[in-house]
Amino acid sequence: MRGSSAAIAAAALAALALPTSPAHAQGGGNGVIYMAAYDQSILVIDENTLEVVDRIETTTGIPISLTLSQNHERIYLRNAEFEEIEIIDVAARKSIDSFTLSRGRSKVRIWGMTVDPQEEFVILNTMRYTKRIDRWEIDDPVLLKYDLEAREVTDTIPWPDGEERQRVRLMFSPDGEYLYFFGNDILVLETENYTEADRWELSRPLEEGLGRFSFGFPRSSHDEPGIHTGLFNFTDPVQNRRIMGIARVNLAEKEFDFFTLGPSQGVSFRLAPGGRKGYGLVQRIGNYEFWTFDLEGRRVESRQRFAGRPRMSLEVSSNGELLYIYNAGATIDVYDADTYEFLRTVAYDADMTSFIMIPEGTGPGGG
Repeated sequence: MRGSSAAIAAAALAALALPTSPAHAQGGGNGVIYMAAYDQSILVIDENTLEVVDRIETTTGIPISLTLSQNHERIYLRNAEFEEIEIIDVAARKSIDSFTLSRGRSKVRIWGMTVDPQEEFVILNTMRYTKRIDRWEIDDPVLLKYDLEAREVTDTIPWPDGEERQRVRLMFSPDGEYLYFFGNDILVLETENYTEADRWELSRPLEEGLGRFSFGFPRSSHDEPGIHTGLFNFTDPVQNRRIMGIARVNLAEKEFDFFTLGPSQGVSFRLAPGGRKGYGLVQRIGNYEFWTFDLEGRRVESRQRFAGRPRMSLEVSSNGELLYIYNAGATIDVYDADTYEFLRTVAYDADMTSFIMIPEGTGPGGG
């Protein structure tokens, strides 16, 4: 009997030491997470409970990247072969269309895709690979305009400045009137004939005495349309060292506000709801850190080491109270955003390839 009581007591103590159980866990908000998985599906996850509430079967194989339409009503995915685009209806939670440009012996790899805000067409960054008897013949990179209703390529867009690229970053303005082409400078193309309408010469310093401005123009559902908040880097020409800071950039108006933080470090950035804070992640083997950025105070508020893993991505919950660590694998680790306290790990039945979150009220029928 004594041994049995000791075992019961030990079990009780062990239960108290476990992370918060999902049934009583702190919720991150009422958004919806869409997690692309290797089992050829997209898991639909209720953010409040982090439980799978639905599963969207894909028709084109393994989904490796998810692109959300501007109105949050469609998800555009590329498959693992980079040959097919599939379109998911968010409200219906089902696949509604797909297309490929590959034909016969020719494979067309889609290395990049940008969706028109009105979803009439997409711009595709492609290369054609044709199998011959003794070799593969590889064509030059091409920018194509694909009409989603006509289901065909309707135009070839000339490369700005004649600079062909296998991969290039493109972005539409919120109203769809301009297409931004990111290179050494940002070229602004009008979307009637895709000729240059403007140019932002980022190859020049933003201010006298600064080095070239390096900024990723991140997209976040917590930024206003056309506004981009994130980390930037430049070289201090006097000290010959890399400096980092945080910038808020209006791409259309070519306006920016920024502040510096100090020597550049390998930290990521995710904007929190409300825009007053941001969170970062340092990933160096043996040194994993959370960072909190106070955007109003223009400073690093705190940073703390934690038991991370070699490959991670960071997302902030839709209510700003939790931090999600995901990728790679089949788990999401949940941390308190204020204290960095580890709360729990949620395991799923398939390894993930991509992850997007739609905050409450911004999906189909939302405000």
